[in-house]
Amino acid sequence: MLKDYVNFSINGIRKRRLRSFLTMIGIFIGIAAVVSLISLGQGLEAAIEEQFNILGGDKIMVIPGSSLIGGGAFSADGLTEEDLELVKKVSGVEDATEMYYKIGRVRFDDETKSSFVIGMPTDSSAEIMTELQGFEVEKGRDIRNGDKYKATVGWRIWNDDFFEDSVELRDKIKVEDVEFEVIGLFKKIGNPQDDANVYILLETAREIFNEKKEISTIFVQVQEGEDPEEVAEEIKEEMRKDRDLEEGEENFQVQTFENIMNSFNQIFGIVQAIIIGIASISLLVGGIGIMNTMYMSVMERTKEIGVMKAVGAKNSHIMQIFLIESGIYGLIGGTVGILIGIGIAKAVEFGAASYLGSDLLQAYVSIPLIFGALAFSFVVGAISGIAPSYQASKLHPVEALRYE
Repeated sequence: MLKDYVNFSINGIRKRRLRSFLTMIGIFIGIAAVVSLISLGQGLEAAIEEQFNILGGDKIMVIPGSSLIGGGAFSADGLTEEDLELVKKVSGVEDATEMYYKIGRVRFDDETKSSFVIGMPTDSSAEIMTELQGFEVEKGRDIRNGDKYKATVGWRIWNDDFFEDSVELRDKIKVEDVEFEVIGLFKKIGNPQDDANVYILLETAREIFNEKKEISTIFVQVQEGEDPEEVAEEIKEEMRKDRDLEEGEENFQVQTFENIMNSFNQIFGIVQAIIIGIASISLLVGGIGIMNTMYMSVMERTKEIGVMKAVGAKNSHIMQIFLIESGIYGLIGGTVGILIGIGIAKAVEFGAASYLGSDLLQAYVSIPLIFGALAFSFVVGAISGIAPSYQASKLHPVEALRYE
């Protein structure tokens, strides 16, 4: 009997193809938006989580300012060499290193761009930052002690993307009107900003920006077997004592990478929920469209309902027929919407890789996402058909047969 109901519903949809197509547009758009956003969100989250797993959980980052957004080289409460020495002495700290960075003017040939200029240490502690940032030289060599006016550059700068002409080994670039020789070309990291950085000696960076002791970030390597969270709390306590601050008044941030990942997941989850909520409005519109179509379908098929009731169909049978039909509207709309959504997500992934040079934005289409979207669209369609189906089931057979 269920098969007969389904066939009856599909035949009704086929007879009204244009109306059926227009009815399902809202479902197309809603499901496509939801699927594309969720797949891109899951892909981005998985890529970032993978990066954090590669970095390991035994690193801690200390930045100036009372928040991650307000930190960095732009904070009024900067870190100093004294802070670095203090951190190195904290129990559980294996080693610590520093980074100084600032946005500077970078000139090549007759073209000037703004980019981050990174001051890098060259002692053994620099390995901590190298592990974190994923720096790997593809051509030439990295800077080392004594390379005062030499630089290494990110992937975009030597791949015809940043400047009009690509920068090659031994080319001369100017940073804040100071000339540097390019001695190393980094491999692609995947973040467009990181791939456009210029790296010079720490002391040279401070010299050209007129900063004597300021530190933008301190990176900490935790001793093996120590809990990074406990070490981070110890660093906070020692820095509060040194700066004569009460708990909660910190003008610095001490973050483990697990903290950063949790914060990212919370913020990203809220943003994703809001965007999906907005996209779901089109599903509501689609549901209203299905309801309207089902009411019209009941009116047009009133005589058919009368015939079915005259030959013994019960109210529940009539209601099931129209509920199945409205559910099929949602199911077909959901199927098409999923295909469109996957296409949009893959197009965004391709665009991010081709034009932004980023491998982080990837579409991750899971089986639960597909079946969840199908089930959701079917439920939306079925719920939209409840009122019209109930109206159809309550029609009196004699009146339905006389309906013109």
